[in-house]
Amino acid sequence: MSGPRPRAGDPTAGPAADDAPAPVVPAGVPGPLPSDGERPSSRDDVTDGRLAATVERLRGEVRAAHAAAEGRALIELAKGVLVERLGCGPAQAARQLAALSDQAGLSRLELAADIINEAARDRVAEVADEFVRTVIDEPDTAGPAASVAVRLRTAESAALSADDTQAVADTLLAHALEPLGAVAVAIWTTGADGSLSLRGHAGFGPDEAARWHYVPPGVTTAARQALTGRRTVWYPSLSAAGIPSIGRARHPDGGRVVVPAGTGGRIHGVLEICWARPLDPQPQAVQRQIEALAELCAHTLEALPDATAPARSPVPAVDGARELAELSDGLYDPALVLTPHLDEEGRLADFRIRHANVHFQDPAGRPRGAVDGALLLEAYPATAGESELFERIERVYATGEPYRARRTRLTALVDQVPLTSLADISISRHAGSVLLIWRVEDESARLASLLQHAQRLGRVGAFEEDTLTGDITWHGQLFELFGRRPTEAPVALRDLVGHAHPDDSGTIRRFLKTVLHQRQVGSAAFRMLRRDGVTRHIRVTAEPALGVDGGLETVRGAYQDISAQHWTEVALTATRDRLVATEEAAEERNRLTLQLQHAIMPPVKPPLDAPDLEVAVRYRPAESESLVGGDWYDAVVLPSKKVLLCVGDVAGHGVEAATGMVVLRNALRGLAVTGAGPGQLLSWLNSVAHHLTAQVTATAVCGIFDPTTRTLRWARAGHLPPVLVRGKEAADLPLLRGLLLGALAEAEYEEAELRLEPDDIVLMYTDGLVERRDTPVEDSVAQLLTMAQQPSDSLEQRLDQLLARSKSDTDDDTCVVGVQVS
Repeated sequence: MSGPRPRAGDPTAGPAADDAPAPVVPAGVPGPLPSDGERPSSRDDVTDGRLAATVERLRGEVRAAHAAAEGRALIELAKGVLVERLGCGPAQAARQLAALSDQAGLSRLELAADIINEAARDRVAEVADEFVRTVIDEPDTAGPAASVAVRLRTAESAALSADDTQAVADTLLAHALEPLGAVAVAIWTTGADGSLSLRGHAGFGPDEAARWHYVPPGVTTAARQALTGRRTVWYPSLSAAGIPSIGRARHPDGGRVVVPAGTGGRIHGVLEICWARPLDPQPQAVQRQIEALAELCAHTLEALPDATAPARSPVPAVDGARELAELSDGLYDPALVLTPHLDEEGRLADFRIRHANVHFQDPAGRPRGAVDGALLLEAYPATAGESELFERIERVYATGEPYRARRTRLTALVDQVPLTSLADISISRHAGSVLLIWRVEDESARLASLLQHAQRLGRVGAFEEDTLTGDITWHGQLFELFGRRPTEAPVALRDLVGHAHPDDSGTIRRFLKTVLHQRQVGSAAFRMLRRDGVTRHIRVTAEPALGVDGGLETVRGAYQDISAQHWTEVALTATRDRLVATEEAAEERNRLTLQLQHAIMPPVKPPLDAPDLEVAVRYRPAESESLVGGDWYDAVVLPSKKVLLCVGDVAGHGVEAATGMVVLRNALRGLAVTGAGPGQLLSWLNSVAHHLTAQVTATAVCGIFDPTTRTLRWARAGHLPPVLVRGKEAADLPLLRGLLLGALAEAEYEEAELRLEPDDIVLMYTDGLVERRDTPVEDSVAQLLTMAQQPSDSLEQRLDQLLARSKSDTDDDTCVVGVQVS
């Protein structure tokens, strides 16, 4: 029974007479003779045109023959399925296939693909079924549903029958990828060193393929991104991604898809597919097709021999575990040979321990045979934890790139108790197996290394001297310490006097007597004279070791170069002496400063003889003698019977501030005799501070009280204004204009006049009374006003309360002047 006429594009369809393609005439070659009687330019041109058309027709026939042969392979496979299912012969199966194709309205090739998919139920069948469902749900999906199965099965058949990777690339592009719009394909294989080799390509020119035949390890390309990530990578535009790869110059804006080609957790290569234009997001069904092609490519790469090998027969599927086990037994480090363990769906689930070499030491203390044949995650579940060891093994098995690491944690769980040790790890893949080597850190070796470094940094060298045989063992550091070559003989303890400074010979003899005769631990410091003229300060310590008979057998000890320590101690002693002298000088300066301040301004001033006015002053020096400042006050009756009241604060501390205070205080007393007002007095005092002192700056408040009129005229130079206490209220006076003293050569100061009433109190003070490090001045003054309002029995008691309740924390001098009108 013959089937219907194959559809257009059916690989089984041969060139029919009425469907024969028109001859293709190459550019620049004339076509057949014209039918209107025109004559060609020459007979050679006509001949060339006919030959070109014949060559193109023969090429089309060859392509059609290849397609028909590939289609016949699928049809024959479907016949085999029917023979097995129906229990009939080949001829009856062929008639049954033709009858079923007529009934279904399908070509024999499409029906054959459906029969194979139904029988195989493999990845290709799943992709075809998914594409059919996509067509039903999304009618706009490109391509007929039935053609997907035909294309994939045709590509599979051609790839499995190919004898090299180049043929596989041609087949994948022609049958499966060109219908998806792809223009080129490249198949890469991975090397053990992480390199990539181009084993097959289609759609790329020979020059481009020659330039990209080998990619060294570490070079970032699109294929390497998929290999290291072990996942499919989609690039809508390769130029936008900025990653170099094959064919980028020809299709700079084209899309690119790179898929790892692996089976059972092992990546055999990378499939790279190129589009000429930017790639839009693809449906899930198209993505599954590409993944199915990558899996098909992985199976063919696994079966095909390496392209560099001369043999054409498939490589036998062996994991190399036996040879690797023999190799591991020759190693001096513990090693495990692992082989992949796949689940029911063929995915990598674990690794089985095929062999533990003779040096194997289980971190949990189990015998070597206890882990042979066990699964890695079952024997050592912690390998999937903090150290990510299992993931490293999985990556090495997948990509073939070896892994090395130092001081990695090896953790084992025994009865849920973690046991951890540090080890150097080496993981490598050989054929289908993985070799895991580790060297557990030897604690004694590590401590010995630490001791060696400590001796080098501390410039310490150990020695041992056999007193019976005279043999001397020196640590290598001692030769450098003594200035001797390693080939020279060590210096014996008895000869140590000859290498010491003459002044230290007695010290060496006492040391030798303690160790060699008294047989006790001894230590001594001496100056060693080396042959190169260098003098080193050495400390030697030795301990005698006695035999069973009580006699001296060996002496063990160490030399240490303490030259740096000695000179540091000498410098420290000199610095300490200078510091003591400086401290004594500072104490003397502070003592003189305090004496000067107490002589001029006693803490409590005797009562002032002024009619209808009570004056009280308080002075509190700084607690720290190093912070003695220049605060000052004055209250004196002038010849005019008026009273001069003032407080001031010289910037700085020490003798300079105290002497500056004396100059300004005495100058103001002399200027006040002239009878000038407080503003004029401060202006003259500013000239004194600027011209007649060594860069002294200060703040001050100056007031002149007239007892006859009970009037207070006052001015300020950068100082806090006075406080007026009237009844139960306290307020600060206005903030008059006035620059601090000594800042400018000339300055003017604003005056104010205040008429006082009986029992009014005026307080003048320096900032040591209110200043705090963590509080604004405005808040501190507000607290002072609150304290000043508190009732008191007398003016003296009020000033004492202000000093006692002051919250100042700057440890500065404090001056307070209080006047009360009677």
